[in-house]
Amino acid sequence: MAGADSPSAALQRRDLCARGIRLAGKMRADVLNLLDAYAERQGLDASASVAAVEGVPAAAVERWDEQTGTQRLLENLAAYRAFRALLAQMLEEHREQLGEADAALGRALAAVLLQVSAFAYHLEELLRLESRGPPGEEQEQEEEEEEEEEADGPPPQPPGLFEQKLRGLGVLRELAQWAVRSARDLRQLAKPSPGSGPAPSLAESP
Repeated sequence: MAGADSPSAALQRRDLCARGIRLAGKMRADVLNLLDAYAERQGLDASASVAAVEGVPAAAVERWDEQTGTQRLLENLAAYRAFRALLAQMLEEHREQLGEADAALGRALAAVLLQVSAFAYHLEELLRLESRGPPGEEQEQEEEEEEEEEADGPPPQPPGLFEQKLRGLGVLRELAQWAVRSARDLRQLAKPSPGSGPAPSLAESP
């Protein structure tokens, strides 16, 4: 962590945070547009109540201001890895159900999936800088072991078409919330650490 306190590392961290904030802002705008289109195409009310999305950490967190930079990044990375898998599943289900009948929605889903993947990679870069180590390798291994243990039990029943639609709505809605949380986390992370000297402030809006 000593290297992370050097002026060059602090400048690099601020640059990565600034780019991440812009990426989060663009992603949120695209997700909100996709959310409206998805609800309309699926015949859903965009404000409909949906259950929490399994496997995705909630964007809202208690004692947010007490978290360390590494904790923030790890939570963000876990969320976007989960979103990456969920969006890929949504895209596959969309293609199976509609094929080329609604290509525009499929392209929009694919575009958001690419943004989520790029943002996860961006978070990994920040984690390397923050911890000077490979990000999340142990966490990924634990998740794989948990998935293997779950696979030993009876296979889960596939959700019905309506449940799939509601789950997709919940995924997109939670992703939009995470984009807001991510921008807020990155602004906090970009703040100079004690003793690092003054630095120009980042713009408040993504």
